[in-house]
Amino acid sequence: MSDITTVIGEQTVVSGNLQGDEDLTVFGKIEGGINLTKTLIVEANGVVVADIEVRDAIITGVVVGNISASNSVQITEDGRMVGDISAPRVIIVDGASFKGAVDMGDLEAPPSERPAPVRPSVTRPTTPARAERSAVPPRRAATPKEEAPAPERKKPSKPKPKAPARPNKSTKKTAKKTAKKTAKKKAGRKPPRPPKMPAGKRKVRRR
Repeated sequence: MSDITTVIGEQTVVSGNLQGDEDLTVFGKIEGGINLTKTLIVEANGVVVADIEVRDAIITGVVVGNISASNSVQITEDGRMVGDISAPRVIIVDGASFKGAVDMGDLEAPPSERPAPVRPSVTRPTTPARAERSAVPPRRAATPKEEAPAPERKKPSKPKPKAPARPNKSTKKTAKKTAKKTAKKKAGRKPPRPPKMPAGKRKVRRR
């Protein structure tokens, strides 16, 4: 803070833009815009409704607007702010009320920690022939550990029973002839004679 300080009293209301090269302490109310090269101090009863560009800002009262500081922004435990903060150093004390976003500058990661750029994937149009190839799963080469399955043994087929040969007409005729011959021989034979009885046992015919 510089030795020269501009003070806005409690009963003072300023509407418009303020520019200066001195510290500014606000006990009253400012509406508009503030552009300073030094420090802005908003006291407990002070109210600032404006966009602020300063070197440092210390807020104990109420600020509604965005703050852009080249050095630091501090919100004390009694301070209340609604807006965005852009500064390399931001201090928000426990108990302070703040609603907005905080931007503390660009932070570049070291080259080793930067994520690798993602290349966009190029999708080629699939033709019907390619679609058929992709649908068929690739054949897997057999490793020496994998054994080929044993071939299935076929059961021996049973020979079909041969049908009995049908007799020809010639065989039927010869069978009939042989049957007739045997019948004639049997008919021409004389009946066998009874055996002769011994002389002592001849039967005597009774008259």
